Amino acid sequence: MTATTETPHAATAATATAAATDADAAHAESAEQTKQTEQTDRADSIEKIARDLHSPVVDWFGTHARDLPWRRPEAGAWGVMVSEFMLQQTPVNRVLPVYEQWLERWPRPADLAAEPPGEAVRAWGRLGYPRRALRLHGAAAAIAERHGGDVPRGHAQLLALPGVGEYTAAAVASFAYGQRHPVLDTNVRRVFARAVSGRQYPPNATTAAERKLARALLPADEATAARWAAATMELGALVCTARSPECGRCPIAQQCAWQLAGAPAHEGPARRTQTYAGTDRQVRGKLLAVLREAVNPVPQATLDRVWNDPVQRARALDGLVSDGLVEPLAGGVYRLPLS
Repeated sequence: MTATTETPHAATAATATAAATDADAAHAESAEQTKQTEQTDRADSIEKIARDLHSPVVDWFGTHARDLPWRRPEAGAWGVMVSEFMLQQTPVNRVLPVYEQWLERWPRPADLAAEPPGEAVRAWGRLGYPRRALRLHGAAAAIAERHGGDVPRGHAQLLALPGVGEYTAAAVASFAYGQRHPVLDTNVRRVFARAVSGRQYPPNATTAAERKLARALLPADEATAARWAAATMELGALVCTARSPECGRCPIAQQCAWQLAGAPAHEGPARRTQTYAGTDRQVRGKLLAVLREAVNPVPQATLDRVWNDPVQRARALDGLVSDGLVEPLAGGVYRLPLS
């Protein structure tokens, strides 16, 4: 048997391979250490930013907060929940009269749950996006059935209610019960985008990075966190507005990353704008207006008069039926839903 003898070339290659492997491992370890250092530095930076923002924003809120009925102690958790449903994509001045009428008629969830869902749609008036009325009715029914008529305190319990998403659950838990939750609406996202991230506008849809930032910015104290949530929302609504921010009135203008960067223009995707005239939304609104005013079921011929385009009108009516906002009956008549 002839013994295999390793050539000098083979030994050199093996040594080089081992050295390369060690170098790769060292590089990977160094990269991981660099990444961890950067993450630590970023966390320390966010913590410092948060400390610098909390007091001026909360103090500003104490002086400039609007006296809104859902912020008063007598509103209770139900008043807060009603306001949060109504304020989604609808300005405060349009919500105020409907909110007052709603709470006068249905001061507790069980009062609303006892009525047909069509009455919620009727009382919703012209707030827009009327499926919110059905969702609020569904939430009220669940509260009456599962929680003895009281809006639950737990975030998970709130989230389990029909029609309640992450934002609404966090808002009710924070504003009604003083709990520590990140509350991310359009106004808050815009404040954080400018003050912390240095961008004029946030992304079109809420991202995981925004949620992570919102959690990192929360004050540790529960009561202060709830106050911070309301304060950042108010700041975005009154000062750090989308089109005409009043930076001269802003309590954190000196710390604002966007201002410090020279207020650069938005470079991301075009901002979404909503049109109304001539859309199916307008047709749906006109059809619902007729049904809200009617005491008895409405004939098809009456609905046909609200819009000239028969194809668009039929499509809008079918959509209302599909969404559960309108109930068709035998004989070609329609009404708001009873169940």
